[in-house]
Amino acid sequence: MPERRRGAALEQALLDAAWDELTAGGYARFTMDAVVKRAGTSPPVLYRRWSDRDDLVRDTLIHVLRKNVLEVPDTGTLREDVLTLLRHINATRFRLITVMSVYLASYHLETGTSPTELLDPADTDRRQAVDAIFARAVARGEAKAEHLTDRIKALPFDLLRHEILTKYAPAPDHVLEEIVDEVFLPLVR
Repeated sequence: MPERRRGAALEQALLDAAWDELTAGGYARFTMDAVVKRAGTSPPVLYRRWSDRDDLVRDTLIHVLRKNVLEVPDTGTLREDVLTLLRHINATRFRLITVMSVYLASYHLETGTSPTELLDPADTDRRQAVDAIFARAVARGEAKAEHLTDRIKALPFDLLRHEILTKYAPAPDHVLEEIVDEVFLPLVR
């Protein structure tokens, strides 16, 4: 007889099952019943935690983003730190970026939310991780603090996401270097 899951273990199993459902068929085919079946539990167990699928989808995405927080590189230069992070995202997060953008389009239409609302850095602690790279660059004199607006700090990652979503493939390395060397670095110096 399988061990009965409780508390955090049960919640993680439910969120993992919900993620598997989202990646299998997207939001349009996502149902609470399918999550119950995939998680091997009963409807009341799921509905005690989430009253509707939109809340479950949002919490599932936060759960996945928290599980996939990248380690912040410290190579000694801003260029290499940003390139290392872009390369890692490009190599390991292609599916996550694609699923979150393509499969969730109907979620955004139905709920009236935007991808930005789901990807709130406060929910996933991503902002603090990336800010460490920029703080070190300012301390080393590689970047001017007044040039590091939120938009500029997000720019290399936004451009990578754009590359992935327009080609449905990871970006070639020379594109990552162009993003950093030709677009990003001139803006922060």
